[in-house]
Amino acid sequence: MLATDKAYSSFAAKNVAAEKRFYSETLGLQVNELYGGQLLELRLGANKRVLIYQKDDFTPATYTVLNFPVPDVDATVDELVRRGVEMARFDGFDQDEKGIARPGPNGGPTLAWFRDPDGNILAVHSDEPPPD
Repeated sequence: MLATDKAYSSFAAKNVAAEKRFYSETLGLQVNELYGGQLLELRLGANKRVLIYQKDDFTPATYTVLNFPVPDVDATVDELVRRGVEMARFDGFDQDEKGIARPGPNGGPTLAWFRDPDGNILAVHSDEPPPD
C-alpha cells in the first residue's frame, strides 16, 4: 500500500539555525537547507534522511528522536564531549561517570544520550546484532 523506499522521519525544533550548526559543525553530518531554510534535511547514508522543521511553540520530546549505532560508544562519547556536547543522565538508568549505560544482566546495548540545542534527545549506542 505505502512505498517505503522514500519514507523518512522528522522532528521539530525551535531554532533551525542553531540546529543546523549543531548537526553540521558539532556532529559532522551532511545538512541541507530546504525551502529557504525553513526545513533542515539530515542526510544519513545513501538514501536515508531526517527532516527538522521549525515549530514556534516547540517543546522538546521526552524520548529519543534519533539514534546513532557506533562501533565504540566510549570513544564516541569522548569525542562528543571534546566537541562540547554534554551527555544527558536519566533516572532509572545506571550510568557511569561518562554518562554511559552498560548492559545489565539481561543484556542490551551500551548507550549514552545527549541533547541538541533545542533539547531533543539523541543517543549513541553499540551496534547490536539484529533480532532473530
